[in-house]
Amino acid sequence: MINGHGVLVVIPARYASSRLEGKPLKSIGPKTMIEHVYRQAEKMSTADRVLVATDDKRIEEEVRRFGGEALMTSMNHKSGTDRVAEVAARSSEGIIVNIQGDEPFIDSGAVDSAVTALSDASSVQVATLCVPISADQALNPDVTCVVRDLDGVALYFSKLPIPNDRDGDRPGRPLYKHLGIYVFWRDFLLKYATLVPTPLEEAEKLEQLRILEHGEKIIVVETENDSIGVDSPEDLERANELYKEIMNV
Repeated sequence: MINGHGVLVVIPARYASSRLEGKPLKSIGPKTMIEHVYRQAEKMSTADRVLVATDDKRIEEEVRRFGGEALMTSMNHKSGTDRVAEVAARSSEGIIVNIQGDEPFIDSGAVDSAVTALSDASSVQVATLCVPISADQALNPDVTCVVRDLDGVALYFSKLPIPNDRDGDRPGRPLYKHLGIYVFWRDFLLKYATLVPTPLEEAEKLEQLRILEHGEKIIVVETENDSIGVDSPEDLERANELYKEIMNV
């Protein structure tokens, strides 16, 4: 709980994936990916409750095997955010945290910072994270860049390397990678789930742009701790190598 608000962490996880089917159940070291994500979320100092929201019994069974809480949700959701909103509608906590089920190395302290930023900010509905990156990293099509105003509020998100450095003088003009965790006020999340996709969202294929297009604010908290999303067999191999480095095995 923070500033009188209960904090619920929801990890949406589905079995079907075009690039890596069953990825929540893939192993990273001796644990499944979904257990890694769950254990990281458990480390949060602000979290009152952590659960996995899934549409697959195999994932539910795995979460219960390692002692976690799982909730079965609809199979018809188009996004993880929609799945999280279903859970929020059935819960009473005022702050809802969405941590994707393919982020096994997400930094719990960074997520706590985003929760604190939302609870402290006025007229902001959502908080998220970013990490500084190089110009070369920004060219990666899998990276989503974000630009912020002087108060740390998001101006725009794009798969392109923004801001454009027209004069070629990159020093002093940092680039930021968006880390796809979201902290919502519950009431706004329920409203967001009812909004139809917006033009910029559909163009960029970035659902957070729906929030900006409706005139709402997203505060973006900077962290130095990057995270690895696992979307492909190559990502899984890289995650296992990183795990070996971290554990020195």
